[in-house]
Amino acid sequence: MAFEVFNPGELGTPSGWNNGMLAETGGRVLFIAGQTARDPEGRIVSDDFVEQFGRALDLVLEVVRAAGGAAEDVGRMTIFVTDIEEYRASLRGLGSAYRERMGRHFPAMALLEVNRLVDDGAKIEIEATAVLSPTEQD
Repeated sequence: MAFEVFNPGELGTPSGWNNGMLAETGGRVLFIAGQTARDPEGRIVSDDFVEQFGRALDLVLEVVRAAGGAAEDVGRMTIFVTDIEEYRASLRGLGSAYRERMGRHFPAMALLEVNRLVDDGAKIEIEATAVLSPTEQD
C-alpha cells in the first residue's frame, strides 16, 4: 500500500521517521501487537540492545508478511525502550539494523521510555500498524 507522506514545515525536518502517513481508502488495516526479542519459547534471545531491536522488528515484519504485506506497508510504529540513554548510545547500530529490514521506508513513529516490559530481560518492544492492499475478495 502506498502512503502519502505529510511533514509540515512547522514541525521541522524529521530524521528517521515521518510525521504523517496517509493511506488510500480501501486498504486492510493490520494492528501488530507489541513484539520483544523473544524466541518461539518466549525467551529473550540476547542482552544486546541492537540485537534485541533487530529481533523485535523481525517479529513485527513476520506478522506483516503473514498477512500478505511487506515492510513498506507499515504506516505507524511505536518503540518502547527501558533505557533511553542506551538507545541513544546505540543509534548507529540501530540505524543499520533498521535499514536492513525497512530500507528507506520511514513510518510515523514514537519512542517511549518505560520502566519495564512484560518479558523478563526485554529492553525493547515494538508495536505497529500496517495498511495492506485489498484482497481480491474485497
